[in-house]
Amino acid sequence: MTTIRDRFCPKCGGPSDEEGLCAKCQAADTQWAECDTRVTSTHCPSCGATKQVNTWTDTNRERAELAPDLARTAVHFHPDVKKRAISVEIQDISPNRSRAYLTITGTLYGHSVDKTCMVELAWNKEQCDRCNRITGSYYEGIVQVRAEERTISIFEMQKAAAIATQIEETLQEGGERLSFISDMTETRDGLDITVGSQHIGLLIVQGITAQLGGRYTTHPKLVGEKCGRQIFRITYLVRLPRYQRHDVVKLGRTYAEIEQVDSRHVRVFDLSEGRSRSIKEEDIVRMIGNVRNAEPALIAYVSAGMMGLLDPATGATREVPKKPWQIVNEGENVQVLRDGDTFIVMR
Repeated sequence: MTTIRDRFCPKCGGPSDEEGLCAKCQAADTQWAECDTRVTSTHCPSCGATKQVNTWTDTNRERAELAPDLARTAVHFHPDVKKRAISVEIQDISPNRSRAYLTITGTLYGHSVDKTCMVELAWNKEQCDRCNRITGSYYEGIVQVRAEERTISIFEMQKAAAIATQIEETLQEGGERLSFISDMTETRDGLDITVGSQHIGLLIVQGITAQLGGRYTTHPKLVGEKCGRQIFRITYLVRLPRYQRHDVVKLGRTYAEIEQVDSRHVRVFDLSEGRSRSIKEEDIVRMIGNVRNAEPALIAYVSAGMMGLLDPATGATREVPKKPWQIVNEGENVQVLRDGDTFIVMR
């Protein structure tokens, strides 16, 4: 019967657990780790994105953070190596070159192994796909934000711009690097947003109409052909409603604050009755203003269904009816809009 005492290493003559070389000699004869002499990192000088093979990825990491990880990619281990560890020291030698000194350790066939190597890191610059499109004035669509039969308000313009920017940030964080906004311009008629993809254009118009109301239409234009595929640029036209949220309008002998507008009806809060209801757009006599432009007026007294308000412009006391739904107290402020000599108290 063969025992472990009968097995010996043909190289060193020592005992072996298996036929052939012992673990120590196997480890000594195995190329357990190799280092590439040079590795390259390509980054965009404009936005800092890094390129891996043919794919660009956004990153906020600086060169000092990237260098150790880049150096570790130069090491290739034998599959039998366990407990692998690599320590790295970086020395910058020029703006586009660094040297990495690596200490590599592990265990192979139960024996500890270690080695050192030096790797040159090359830092290449190349304009990324997104920056290349932006600088080349490439775009796939324009979102035009306008208002129906009126001038778009500053609030609406700022809100539309904020919605577009938020959508761009969300898409970029999700990896859609080519879904970008290359330009945002305020015009006499409204806001123009130039976009790098049709996907972001569609999401922007859907976001704006969802929050500000209105409707949108798309107008594609054939601009060429590439690889047998037709290339279109799309104009997305957003038409904000004639009336916007928080507009105050006159309805016959009463006033109301607009809450929501759709294609058929307008939902308002009746400032006389203190309730919400739906009306038709043609029921509106005229526009008074918007709640955002209301002025604070101090309540001097409340008595017998009337309120005495101090006119913020003159300081004189103006008496207005107190509606049953209004809960107000002397010494408080209420928001008011003017319709000629009439004070309209907001809710």
